[in-house]
Amino acid sequence: MRAVRAADRAKGTQEIEVCIVERIKTDICVIGAGSGGLSVAAGAVQMGASVVLLEGHKMGGDCLNYGCVPSKALIAAGKHAHAMTTGAAYGVAPVEPVVDYAAAMEHVAGVIKGIEPHDSIERFEALGVKVISEYGRFISPTEVRAGNTIITARRFVVSTGSSPMVPPIPGLDKVDYLTNENLFELRERPEHLLVIGGGPIGMEMAQAHVRLGSKVTVLEGLNVLGHEDPELATIALEKLRAEGVEIVEGAMVSEVVGSAGVTVHTSDGAEYRGSHVLIAVGRKPNTDKLDLDKSGIKTNQHGVIVDSGLKTTNKRVYAIGDVAGGMKFTHVAGYHAGVIIRSALFGLPAKATDKHIPWATYTDPEIAHVGMSEAQAIATYGGKVEVLRFEYAENDRARAERNTKGLIKVMVLKGKPIGASIVGTQAGELIQTWALVIANGLKIGAVAAMVAPYPTLGEINKRVAGQYYTPRLFENARVKRFVRFVQRFL
Repeated sequence: MRAVRAADRAKGTQEIEVCIVERIKTDICVIGAGSGGLSVAAGAVQMGASVVLLEGHKMGGDCLNYGCVPSKALIAAGKHAHAMTTGAAYGVAPVEPVVDYAAAMEHVAGVIKGIEPHDSIERFEALGVKVISEYGRFISPTEVRAGNTIITARRFVVSTGSSPMVPPIPGLDKVDYLTNENLFELRERPEHLLVIGGGPIGMEMAQAHVRLGSKVTVLEGLNVLGHEDPELATIALEKLRAEGVEIVEGAMVSEVVGSAGVTVHTSDGAEYRGSHVLIAVGRKPNTDKLDLDKSGIKTNQHGVIVDSGLKTTNKRVYAIGDVAGGMKFTHVAGYHAGVIIRSALFGLPAKATDKHIPWATYTDPEIAHVGMSEAQAIATYGGKVEVLRFEYAENDRARAERNTKGLIKVMVLKGKPIGASIVGTQAGELIQTWALVIANGLKIGAVAAMVAPYPTLGEINKRVAGQYYTPRLFENARVKRFVRFVQRFL
């Protein structure tokens, strides 16, 4: 420890300020306690490494406090409200739900609170991690300062995540706009929610709020759910529109005015009035507090630049999750954690890839994807790719539950799936089969040979895999001649 003394002569007196700086040496210093950082810290300390974890805000990061957990909890509340209005087809009289929006948001808060102990300081200190509740910033290529502590580590892991991007729209700074970071603090239901941005966050929250009784208008400058397969996105958007979500595409926002609510102007001269406005146009990496210029770490507009092993331009430092500029999903950060533990703890070669990473958008119906899309596969391999299709309407469980709006596509190259896209109920669950297949390089026959319990939605995966063999077995003249020949001798 060392003492730093400073004199204030401007007041004519000498005031002594003593600042104690503690120095720590450790094997791994993790900056950011989101899902990726927590996974690294827990895994490394339990395998014998000394670990320091720095977090200046909330343990659990965006996913627990502002993202995945609260959004899915609110979606669940909306689902229950919606179910009360859609029972006629099942012989259950529809009723108009009485929604207590404040109670719905307390449900969200309760879910967060229930998960918090798993991500808490107490749990990680019990594991042996030294947790410092301060933001970390580099003071040299080999040192990070957090409050009054300077940490020197064999390896640093930057896992500071991302934050909502707020575009420079004229007038926006003069209104009380919402993002995913303050949306869940609301206790009074928005009368008319204007959503700027038609990506996954915007559309999930739009549908949830319509189901909870708000009027909702989505304004998207390009195409809503533009990163999804267009055919699948169309199926999902038909449902959202039918439920009352107003969707305006090609609506470039030019100004926001906060008078008697909120008025959003678009470049074509239209205006949209609401009570609240939610900004959901994307994410930006959290690098501003890191002082990366002192660390030898290079960045670009997407985040920290990393190589295939997730190392930055400072080879002592890794970057994982959203801040590393790739796919921005909680499960990607967790996957990255496993990759760098292999490298940082065992010195083994390890590379990250996104070819087997699935994702899901939790609208109703859900959209899920892994690997190449149909467009990507055809652009890359042309006519060598087979696109297998199967409709939810042909699945008996989907019929029984009247959830027949859905479609699966599987892209196959030389007998191996290279991508899968699904829209429909539980698409996020069904995609996991294809994530497993693609991650392990399995052939389509592995899924076709699977025995799925009847009746389940899981049969959709088996049935679409069976489509690969239909022209080869049931529509093949040679096969039919051979079978007739064999039958003569049996």
